[in-house]
Amino acid sequence: MNATWQGGHEPHGFHPSGLDYLRIVRRGVPLGVLVFGGLILLLLVRLIERPIFGTQRPFTPHITQFVCRNAFRILGVRFASNGEPMHQKGAVVSNHAGWLDIFSLNARKRVYFVSKSEVAGWPGIGWLARATGTVFINRDRKEAQTQIEVFRTRLMAGHKLLFFPEGTSSDSQRVLPFKSTLFAAFFTPDLRDFMWVQPVTIRYFAPEGRDPRFYGWWGDMEFGPHLLQTLATKRQGQVELVYHEPVRVSDFSGRKELAAHCEAAVREGLGDLNVER
Repeated sequence: MNATWQGGHEPHGFHPSGLDYLRIVRRGVPLGVLVFGGLILLLLVRLIERPIFGTQRPFTPHITQFVCRNAFRILGVRFASNGEPMHQKGAVVSNHAGWLDIFSLNARKRVYFVSKSEVAGWPGIGWLARATGTVFINRDRKEAQTQIEVFRTRLMAGHKLLFFPEGTSSDSQRVLPFKSTLFAAFFTPDLRDFMWVQPVTIRYFAPEGRDPRFYGWWGDMEFGPHLLQTLATKRQGQVELVYHEPVRVSDFSGRKELAAHCEAAVREGLGDLNVER
């Protein structure tokens, strides 16, 4: 995991025993079939979709959404949402708790993640990210204009681009300060006049009796043990999405004002879970 937030002590690594193995197999096998079976189907459909529709993806996002919705059913995690996803062209910004965010944010609304270029090379996750239309960006300023043009093309095609302004994941119980640098691209002449931004809060509720940070994935925690712990849990918790009112980029004076507004909305949505005041 490539993260920098090290707040608080991390839970001890998970070591399965007894019935844990049965639950891991009972959930893990169908989940693997769903995810990688969906990936194969998506790639096959994309072979036809790409030459005919280009940037447009009229079919494959439905496959992604189907996989994400049913992943929660297999895991036994309850899923709920409040508010209405926006219909305007633009981006979605959200707090970031860990790998389950990918399933959470795709389960209700089709989105396309914006991620660091390094993620494209990660085994498994990188393949899934590329197949589902993730936009990979470099931190090199020389490529800024090229990346803005990619954003514009995708946004004009109706794609909802998903950004994590915190820049890293946390323990799911707080919102880290939003980095306003991310929002600078929204104010370029190519994007500002037509673009909207919708803040979304992801709320995770741990299984009864477990650490409230159960679903958070941060710091030096390894993916494998965290996945196994999630699969092995006898009774799961819940994830809830809160969609806030979308705002027009041109209504703000600059990136810092827009970032502050979105951060405040996401913090308010986290409510009493939020320990970062």
